[in-house]
Amino acid sequence: MTDSAYRVETISRLAQWRIDNFASSSYRKSDPFKIGKWNWHLVLEKNRTLLIKLFPEIPKLARDNPPIASFSIRIVSLLGGRTTLVHPEIRDKQLKIGVDFVWKVEVPLAGRFIIDVEFLDLKTVPPNGGEPHSIWSEGFPQKDSNSPALSSIGKMLSESIHTDIVICASDGNIGAHRAVLAARSPVFRSMFSHDLKEKEMSAINISDMSLEACEAFLSYIYSNIRHEDFLIHRLDLIRAADKYDVSDLKDACQESLLEDIDTKNVLERLQNAYLYRLPRLKVCCIEYLVKFGKIFEIREEFNGFIQSGDRELIGEVINGVLSVWEGF
Repeated sequence: MTDSAYRVETISRLAQWRIDNFASSSYRKSDPFKIGKWNWHLVLEKNRTLLIKLFPEIPKLARDNPPIASFSIRIVSLLGGRTTLVHPEIRDKQLKIGVDFVWKVEVPLAGRFIIDVEFLDLKTVPPNGGEPHSIWSEGFPQKDSNSPALSSIGKMLSESIHTDIVICASDGNIGAHRAVLAARSPVFRSMFSHDLKEKEMSAINISDMSLEACEAFLSYIYSNIRHEDFLIHRLDLIRAADKYDVSDLKDACQESLLEDIDTKNVLERLQNAYLYRLPRLKVCCIEYLVKFGKIFEIREEFNGFIQSGDRELIGEVINGVLSVWEGF
């Protein structure tokens, strides 16, 4: 049996194990695959019925704090057409060993099929106790964000200390500082260096952003953005980062958007990746749709995308589909 028979492919929070032939085997354990902080395994065990097991590898020092997982798991049969068996969604289940989650599949399977696991959340209990918290909401990675210097710069914004420019959002205004904006954005620096309206009026009109989104943008520039605000406003932040050439914010948004692609957001993210030149996000979205077969789960939405999407982008997706078909 080839090494590929044990390999689980992953993308974002999705894992897929492709089984070409299990009829001659009674037991198969996958190679480890990484989701979140853990390596995971899938196991197929066949006796009278087929059993599917999912469990993490837990280091000795962390055995008292195993992951608490929420996930959906399904089997996609590729024999004689595409049919799907879906297990009821699992919510907040602590997983330690191979008996913690076992799916007893009553329907006989033969030939080629895919085991598809999509992790909705992974939680751990803090070392000092308390309520479990998601590993995917542990804070925004700002450089030295707790340093006194950066804290002081953040306070300049939050307490409106000697502001000298007004940012006019679609539904409100917020004070800021020319020097900080110019230091972080070549576009702002150019504005303040020429005889433009912004220089004369001491105001910048950003009418395509809400006040909340604009506050999140400025908070990032001043290095005191809250993680929850970053997550809420990622798409607005990408637009602002592209418009005002804040490249590190654009990179941070792309990295974050790569982490939680799902069927509800993949088409929107694909369109934004194309619009704002985010190559890794675009490739990941196309792979999610095509290589991992999620295009079959959102056929109606994808048909709408075909009708209204950019022709060049649609062509890239179709080429991806054709390249996958060549492998069959």
